[in-house]
This record gives sequence, structure tokens and C-alpha cells, in this order.
Amino acid sequence: MAYARDPWLPDRLLRTERDALMPLLRSTPEPSFELRTACPGWTVRQVLAHCAAALVRIVEGRLEEGVFLPEANAADVAERESWPLGRILDELERGFTEAGPVIAETDGTLDAVALGEWVHAGDVREALGAPGAYCGASLELALPLLSVTSRKRETPALLGVLPDRPAPVSFGNRIAGRLPARFHGEASTLIRIYAGRPLVRTRYTLTGATEQELLIYR
Repeated sequence: MAYARDPWLPDRLLRTERDALMPLLRSTPEPSFELRTACPGWTVRQVLAHCAAALVRIVEGRLEEGVFLPEANAADVAERESWPLGRILDELERGFTEAGPVIAETDGTLDAVALGEWVHAGDVREALGAPGAYCGASLELALPLLSVTSRKRETPALLGVLPDRPAPVSFGNRIAGRLPARFHGEASTLIRIYAGRPLVRTRYTLTGATEQELLIYR
């Protein structure tokens, strides 16, 4: 199964994630936002600050060259260090709500940002010990977006054999003289591989490609 780009898919994913994540965040005790995440050096609060800043930059059209490189991301997070937690959560909710229509009007270059926001929500859930990291109801929106993003990021072709799906899901691009790689395992594990997240306690089989080749965020 191969997916074509749906310009409104990022909006649906962001809004679905907003409705699922924001109640969890607003009911979480503030000390828990200092827990470390899978993102090296970043706490839950800092991951959320990064997510909020990235989405609001899209909303406000502040997309200067290098805006999503590590140095710019770190500067956005540092700018929010003095903010009350509630202000960060408000900004994040605004971004989840308003960024999708802006992304829909682009040529697809910002689709990966929406997918990254969903992956970061998984980072936050995992750090907080909440269920649904890199899976949950919104996985059905994330997988088509990953399929399209993996092609735009020029990863090699892969057929994902996932539970409860009648046919393999296609990712990446075919390379002349090279057969598509094959993955057998949980969809959440496949998300972890493409996003470069820890694979501890996962079980999967990957043939025909390395995990490093599949990374969409470098």
C-alpha cells in the first residue's frame, strides 16, 4: 500500500494530537515536566517548548533560513526558559490548532514538521509513563504521513509488514538494482526507527536496509 500526499493530513494529525495530549499535559503535576526525554539533553518542558515554537513559527510565517536546525531550536527553547509553564502549553495548543491550514497550503515541505510534533508527543508520553507513545488512535494518520515523508527524505524503499494490516505498507523510494527492504514488527517500533528513537524492549526484523539509512530526522 502506497500513499499519495494529502495536504490536510498534517492538520488532522495535529488536531487529533491536540485533543489527546493537551488534557494529559494540563493535568500533569509541574515537577514531572522536568523529567528527561529520549531527546538528548531535553526535559519534557523543553521538548514542549520546542514543539510550541516550531508550530507558531509556521503559523506566523517566521521561517527564515536555518529555522529548524539544532542551533535555532536550542535558541527557541532557551527563549522560553523563563516562561510560566501555562504560557508554553497555551502556545503549544495554539500551534496544534492553527499550523495545519498553513502547512496544507505548502508544497509538502512542512509535512515532516507535523509528523515530528506527533513523534515528540510520543517522547513526552514515554517520559511521563503515559500509554500511547508512538502509537494510539492517531497512528492511522501518522503512518500515511510517514510514508510520504520517507519518500521526500529519500530513504530507501521498504515494505512494512505490520500487525492487523492485510498488505504491507510502502515507505521510501525504490533504488535501481536494489530490492525493497522489509520490516516485520509493531508499527510503533517502525516509527521509532524512522525517527531515531531508542529501540530498547522492542522486537522486530529488518532486512535489506540499516536503521541509519531509514532516519528521516538527521
